[in-house]
Amino acid sequence: MASNVSESDDVPGPATGAPPAGAGTTLPEAMTGRASPAKAAVGDKPVFAYIAGLPQPQRGIAEAVDALAAETLPHLQRSVKWGMAYYGVGDGWCFSCGGFAGHVKLMFINGATLEPVPPVTPVGMGRATRGVELASVDDLDARQVADWMRQIASVPGVGKRKR
Repeated sequence: MASNVSESDDVPGPATGAPPAGAGTTLPEAMTGRASPAKAAVGDKPVFAYIAGLPQPQRGIAEAVDALAAETLPHLQRSVKWGMAYYGVGDGWCFSCGGFAGHVKLMFINGATLEPVPPVTPVGMGRATRGVELASVDDLDARQVADWMRQIASVPGVGKRKR
């Protein structure tokens, strides 16, 4: 993953960023290979635009997850892939956050290695992926999720560049 320092300079985070662009967005009920029609793009700006395009309450949940990730992980990198926000450090992606009808999925790649193991095994994201489904900001256990973020960021992520 390339560093996007120049892209993130002077870019407001999702909590203070773009106006609510997704007021009429229809979200899928479950994993179907893609969470939204958002275009794949690397950097803070595409992720902030993706989050701003979500309807409430998904937007508020995704904003809280993004803020927690930024607070928890130094050198956080962002990307939109497969219609969801992806987060990583170093050379790989560690977890994703995507809006769905009625909830937000926060999925940890190789999450089966986490302690404790997150409760949700999503369909179509690999056998080792685990996570949580958040129906409201109140469902976000910030202490536990930050611990999972630190744990998953300490091991190689997926999508490591070949040298």
